Amino acid sequence: MKRLVVVSNRVADPDCPASGGLAVSILDGLGALGGLWFGWNGEIAASEEEIAVTTAKRGKVSFVTMPITERDYQEHYLGFCNEALWPVHHYRLDLARFTPENSEGYRRVNRRFAETLAPLLKADDLIWVHDYHLIPFASELRMRGVRNRIGFFLHIPFPPPDVLVAMPEHEWLMNAMLAYDVVGLQTKTDQANFCRFLCEVMGGEMIDGDTVRIAGKTLSACVFPTGICVDSFAAMARQPDAERRIARLHRQGEARINIIGVDRLDYTKGLPDRFRSFKRLLELYPQNCKAATLMQIAPPTREEVKAYADIRHELEALSGEINGQFGDFDWTPVRYVHRSIERDTLAALFRGSHIGLVTPLRDGMNLVAKEYVAAQDPANPGVLVLSRFAGAAEDLEEALIVNPYDADEVAQAMQRAIVMPKEERVERHRALLARVRAHDAQNWMSEFLRALDPPRRAGSVGGGQGPGHRFERLTLGGDAPAGFNHSRGDHKDSPQRIAGEYE
Repeated sequence: MKRLVVVSNRVADPDCPASGGLAVSILDGLGALGGLWFGWNGEIAASEEEIAVTTAKRGKVSFVTMPITERDYQEHYLGFCNEALWPVHHYRLDLARFTPENSEGYRRVNRRFAETLAPLLKADDLIWVHDYHLIPFASELRMRGVRNRIGFFLHIPFPPPDVLVAMPEHEWLMNAMLAYDVVGLQTKTDQANFCRFLCEVMGGEMIDGDTVRIAGKTLSACVFPTGICVDSFAAMARQPDAERRIARLHRQGEARINIIGVDRLDYTKGLPDRFRSFKRLLELYPQNCKAATLMQIAPPTREEVKAYADIRHELEALSGEINGQFGDFDWTPVRYVHRSIERDTLAALFRGSHIGLVTPLRDGMNLVAKEYVAAQDPANPGVLVLSRFAGAAEDLEEALIVNPYDADEVAQAMQRAIVMPKEERVERHRALLARVRAHDAQNWMSEFLRALDPPRRAGSVGGGQGPGHRFERLTLGGDAPAGFNHSRGDHKDSPQRIAGEYE
């Protein structure tokens, strides 16, 4: 069997892994297949001379990590990744900031990572690179003589061509992507935007629905919706501790209707709009006063970036305004929690909530929507209210799909969820759970690896090394290296720990 080499900006700590859903899935997949995970360890080195590579072995998985410098952190991570790429890919050109220093920092880190990994590769390794932090990584490997099959998966949206061309570095970045053999995207919309750019801007030609001929080579651009480990998350929601948490939630709060939102504190998640929509629910349907409570869990992230500090202040002001206007001594309308919550606790909160409110302004997939569905009691499930601009909306058709910019529409959807008959809730949940299972984490990983390493016909040439390996559906969950605890983790986004990168 070929070795799988996963490359990502942040590598899970083998002794205390990140609790993000996809980080757990990658960890389980590597544990089942065996391989190597390479990337940043979250630490800051005093200088480039003090950067040292660390290797840890857990079961069949090798973790090869290295620190970056403070300059790298400022220019590569906070600068180019989160002040340029992140807003552009989420259609927020108004928040994008471009500087030559940040661009050079991005190139420098990708170059150093490639220089470090290249000597560790074997001739038949399959290399799977993740996300916007590492777009030029394959081109850097190719310049160092690496001819392995290399795949790339973009966890965030891919913007339309007329948005991407506003970015000064767009031509270089898109040419760098041609070094990959397979590019994976979350949704059909992302795939269409990506292929349009290759064809309309760069002169490529579509050979079929998933293949582009461009610059003398063919590139596969496929849709692989990310998912969760459904059974393991559902089991978390049914643990005895979870039942006690649910009972406590229902007993301590006088509110009969629990509405929950769980998002990193990011301007793409539409949290101020969500608070305003909840306010409209109380204004349009006053019978919900003293009956409905919105619990918003928003762990901090990238607090060094001004746009993130601004949204925190806005949310604090909005929650205070709503609670001051509507609250009473025995009822707090908005419960705003600005810290990390452990994964097993979240599962219980999802199961105990009547409405899951997932209303990002733009999102790659949004696994919270799928986790909410997985956590529900099939006999008496809650209702998912989902933004049409979340990648999950492309598949989760039985959710109540809303425009998050329209506060009245979201409020009306919440009211519809509140009064929805049990029979309809059960029917919708049954269909949603089937969809979540069809596109779970195992399927996501298996399908990508099959595209990256397709069966080879006798006498075929080009791409990869030796005969292809057929990846069957992986069995994840319980196959991670000994000592891993999937319920642990810290979502705090800092030089010490950047967790939940794939949420």
